[in-house]
Amino acid sequence: MTGPSVADRVSRLRTEFDRSFAEPARTVGADSVELLAIGVGGRPYALRLAQASGVHPDRPVTALPTPVPALLGVAGFAGTVVPVYDLAALLGHPIPERPRWLVLTSGTPPLALAFHQLDHHLRVPVTDVVAGSIGDGGPQAYLQGLVRLPDGNRPIVDVPATRALVHQLAGHRPDSEESS
Repeated sequence: MTGPSVADRVSRLRTEFDRSFAEPARTVGADSVELLAIGVGGRPYALRLAQASGVHPDRPVTALPTPVPALLGVAGFAGTVVPVYDLAALLGHPIPERPRWLVLTSGTPPLALAFHQLDHHLRVPVTDVVAGSIGDGGPQAYLQGLVRLPDGNRPIVDVPATRALVHQLAGHRPDSEESS
């Protein structure tokens, strides 16, 4: 049994991802939503592409001494040092292995979220996205809606809510110039 090599798959994912940023935003109508299908701690999730400014594989992360288990350390992005948090830990999943992928989120202050698997890019009709919070609190509070896909539903990670959690964990109080 042979399939595409890992290098071919990474190349295809990179091309699809880059193409999604190269296309003018106006080509995406209000009737569709762009998402990244990701794997976090062995579970399927999605991230809104509009809440990401880049995805990076195998980015070096420098560990920091910290009492916060979800804080993996810091990474450099275009001359900016950015804290990197393990999304599995933030969502309350066991951490089976060190995540390979980093998504640099949009908004300020800079934040990177680490996850284990980049499945694919999705453009789905807005009718396939079910809005609303998932769960009553805890780690589920950082999920906002889900997307219905042929291979199963995926909860959508809400980056602004996750950023607020990270600020809380770090003891940071956002000022009025910070955005999600």
